[in-house]
Amino acid sequence: MAVPGVGLLTRLNLCAQRRTRVQRPIVRLLSCPGTVAKDLRRDEQPSGSVETGFEDKIPKRRFSEMQNERREQAQRTVLIHCPEKISENKFLKYLSQFGPINNHFFYESFGLYAVVEFCQKESIGSLQNGTHTPSTAMETAIPFRSRFFNLKLKNQTSERSRVRSSNQLPRSNKQLFELLCYAESIDDQLNTLLKEFQLTEENTKLRYLTCSLIEDIAAAYFPDCIVRPFGSSVNTFGKLGCDLDMFLDLDETRNLSAHKTSGNFLMEFQVKNVPSERIATQKILSVLGECLDHFGPGCVGVQKILNARCPLVRFSHQASGFQCDLTTNNRIALTSSELLYIYGALDSRVRALVFSIRCWARAHSLTSSIPGAWITNFSLTMMVIFFLQRRSPPILPTLDSLKTLADAEDKCVIEGNNCTFVRDLSRIKPSQNTETLELLLKEFFEYFGNFAFDKNSINIRQGREQNKPDSSPLYIQNPFETSLNISKNVSQSQLQKFVDLARESAWILQQEDIDRPSISSNRPWGLVSLLLPSPPNRKSFTKKKSNKFAIETVKNLLESLKGNRTENFTKTSGKRTISTQT
Repeated sequence: MAVPGVGLLTRLNLCAQRRTRVQRPIVRLLSCPGTVAKDLRRDEQPSGSVETGFEDKIPKRRFSEMQNERREQAQRTVLIHCPEKISENKFLKYLSQFGPINNHFFYESFGLYAVVEFCQKESIGSLQNGTHTPSTAMETAIPFRSRFFNLKLKNQTSERSRVRSSNQLPRSNKQLFELLCYAESIDDQLNTLLKEFQLTEENTKLRYLTCSLIEDIAAAYFPDCIVRPFGSSVNTFGKLGCDLDMFLDLDETRNLSAHKTSGNFLMEFQVKNVPSERIATQKILSVLGECLDHFGPGCVGVQKILNARCPLVRFSHQASGFQCDLTTNNRIALTSSELLYIYGALDSRVRALVFSIRCWARAHSLTSSIPGAWITNFSLTMMVIFFLQRRSPPILPTLDSLKTLADAEDKCVIEGNNCTFVRDLSRIKPSQNTETLELLLKEFFEYFGNFAFDKNSINIRQGREQNKPDSSPLYIQNPFETSLNISKNVSQSQLQKFVDLARESAWILQQEDIDRPSISSNRPWGLVSLLLPSPPNRKSFTKKKSNKFAIETVKNLLESLKGNRTENFTKTSGKRTISTQT
């Protein structure tokens, strides 16, 4: 389910109350539970600190460990569609008869839902054994035993209380604008934006649970398969409301089917063969698409897009509210997710900067949820990583340097592509760079506003500019499939729009350094001023600046020609000098 960008932010008079330590305590005293003002309260940060001011919640552990732990957690979890009014205590007491409960939360999406995690996986079997298949006079139910249940009350009038549900979407634009206006600094603004947009613990659990429910369906054909999430859902750069990308991993099935000999005997499964792996992928996804469409509870709008470069099945999981894309054996995409996970965990400034740049791009329609000639979020993330590799000293290491730190356990080759890099975060030396987010934001726009896109490419593997191998307007090398350009879709006009907006944003931040808006002013400031649509008087800032330069150039050229003409006339006539100045 797509979430609107920040382009609709409106100008409010709340900016007058920003960055003032005199007025902020009043907000604290008047705040009430559930209000935006209550969420504005935070501990004061000491001035001059090189920290970003936002406590990084990303665990310093291996990506594979995190994935395995989340998957095991999801296998002990059920999804229950609940009545609108229900007693939380009675609900938990009822479920506890099937086994002890470790965690739970409620959320709303086409109704009220509960995500309940049991302490033991066996408890789910007990709950399934105590559940019956519904029947109606008009329709016939398909008897599918899943971990997605529907709870009904025998006596509707006995329950009157409402449970508190977890929010699965970011704040409204108005609320976000209010929060950013109350920030103490631009660094605080970027960290606030990150905190508001990043995936919550509940949302992450729901994503892994959705994959686990799809895995239950696929396991009917491939008992040892794993449905793994990848992309924004797991790389720590996901925004609330982003799509859920998943792939069917059949490697475990193949590993279990490895040759096992006993004496002179070799036993093999009887299988059907097809001409190529692509055809096998298309057939597998075609069958799974049919299963999801006909038997998958909550799966609607199923589309089988099998002729794409990477065949997929697209569908909406109505209960979770996620738009899902299912592929098969897409291990390079998972490895890219792991690389971004590592970069995001190395320095807390990385995610804050990426989230803000993405938000800025969406506010100005540089990115879109519709495929086209726009810059993608993945390309923007690569540009931020490359920029941070170019700082002095570097904030992020190059992919080649991560490769040199790898050991035998980290060695990874996928489809002939070298995907080796160190997986242990503790073996990567922290950066000595102490630049603030405000400076990095300003320098990012300055750097790419003047980048030679016409001749240079972006390469995070080596962390340096290289000559473009083709004439694509924007060339960003795929970190693992190095012959591919991940931004090949971007048109020249869209790239120029990005450059123009980057220059304009750099200019806006520079002007704020010169002329900081006063406390009583209603003018937006910092990140907020970059997210608002360009007003008419600065809409064509870059164009006007370019035109002004062109006018000055032409004027100087005319003056030069006039001077030459006067000099030549004097030499030829020897009598008079004609002045061409008005």
